Amino acid sequence: MTGSTPGTASAPATLTGPAAPCWVNLMTRNLDSAQEFYGPVMGWTFRPGKLGQEFSVARRGDVPVAGIGAVATTFSVAVAWTPYFAVHDANATAARIRERSGTVAVGPLALGKGRGALAADREGAGFGIWQRTAPATSPPAPDGHAHAWLRLHTRSAFDAAIFYGEVLDWASGRPGSCEVAYAKDEVIVECGGRQLARISSGAVEAAPDPLVRPHWQVNFPVDDIAAAVAAAHEHGGSLVEDLSRPEGREATLIDPDGGIFTLTDAHRAGAGTTA
Repeated sequence: MTGSTPGTASAPATLTGPAAPCWVNLMTRNLDSAQEFYGPVMGWTFRPGKLGQEFSVARRGDVPVAGIGAVATTFSVAVAWTPYFAVHDANATAARIRERSGTVAVGPLALGKGRGALAADREGAGFGIWQRTAPATSPPAPDGHAHAWLRLHTRSAFDAAIFYGEVLDWASGRPGSCEVAYAKDEVIVECGGRQLARISSGAVEAAPDPLVRPHWQVNFPVDDIAAAVAAAHEHGGSLVEDLSRPEGREATLIDPDGGIFTLTDAHRAGAGTTA
């Protein structure tokens, strides 16, 4: 399974309610080189994390937006961005993942101001869960925008929606829970009135291309994709794919260490579309 292990950030900043995407982590090999790349590309600054010298928290202004940990070599895993989802009870959620044929690779264990675990769904797409156990101190995203939104590429969007719905309690009707809707061949996940994730069918489990295998794609909203892509080229990154979707342009890049991420000019999943 590709992904990161919990612990790359000091305290994930919950974007919305329980079961919503709450944080993204980069597992990389060299912290300095990752910061030298993502700083000019994303306009981020960095502060040390609370878990050691190999961890830092990326910030946009005074707002923490992502974690970076130089522990890919230590844990013998691929360099990758991994999303985390907020849960009420990490132990109970981990048990549901296993019961539904998913995998829990690490945890649950102490993670910043909570407890987290690294897992994979039935198709092998890596993700994390995180339970807050201390009060939140981070400010919300400005202007109601998410710091990042997600797209799951999987074999069957419908089957994936059932898996994550049962694991994360989506569409339960409970206060604060995420809802799902269907638009053509995609599933849209809406949390707190904001579209934060989309699930698309068509991925192939055994495909050699990591963009074709089931995976969570982390989309970072930027105001000027062309400038960000140019900065990525200048600092050793490369453009993998450039797409125009109904919700906006998406440029998928690979950083110098092999981490794949996407830039978008849509500040929420499904911007410009009707779910």
